[in-house]
Amino acid sequence: MSGAHFTLFSHKSGPNGWKVAIVLEELGLTYETKFLDFQNGEHKAEGYTKFNPNGRIPALIDHKNGDFVLWESDAIIVYLVDNYDTEHKISVSDTKQKYEQLQWLFFQSSGQGPYFGQAFWFTFRHPEKIQSAQDRYVDEIKRVFSVLETVLAKQEYLVGGKLTVADLSFFTYTAILGDDFKLADAYPALSAWHTKLSQRPAVQKIVSEWLS
Repeated sequence: MSGAHFTLFSHKSGPNGWKVAIVLEELGLTYETKFLDFQNGEHKAEGYTKFNPNGRIPALIDHKNGDFVLWESDAIIVYLVDNYDTEHKISVSDTKQKYEQLQWLFFQSSGQGPYFGQAFWFTFRHPEKIQSAQDRYVDEIKRVFSVLETVLAKQEYLVGGKLTVADLSFFTYTAILGDDFKLADAYPALSAWHTKLSQRPAVQKIVSEWLS
């Protein structure tokens, strides 16, 4: 290892890895990223599944906490802010708002991530066109966007009147598919919020490094 505080296992095309890296950058934490070679099956090899038995990215090792290992991106994010955001730079401090923050992280991991991923798969990767599957998951994307639009039309950020990990957790999937849904026209509040997030230095750094 490089002496960095964390080791992050990820993949350059994996939005779940991006969002963890963005949080690490926002908190100024040092980390080394190990990009797994999916084509050669590194994510399913014992060298990785000993850390993440699910064989998916990301996984994170905290070398300053007894090499503590976590997988599932939003669980990692909760761990990072609970342990390393004592100044609440990107998290809330109020008890009720903490549960609201957690609520949005749960919604992202259960509502946005899986449906957006399936939409991408059935549209671009599945060997045969199944229109009903495409339609189902595209409709789910619109549902998630509509939920975000409804809230963001009334307030600047999702929780606590400030940017938090709740906002950042939604950024990466929206960045991948947002252009296909004409956000500015159909979801103007969501579009303005997304543009604001995209201008943050930590977000720009990860986007430029990982998508180059």
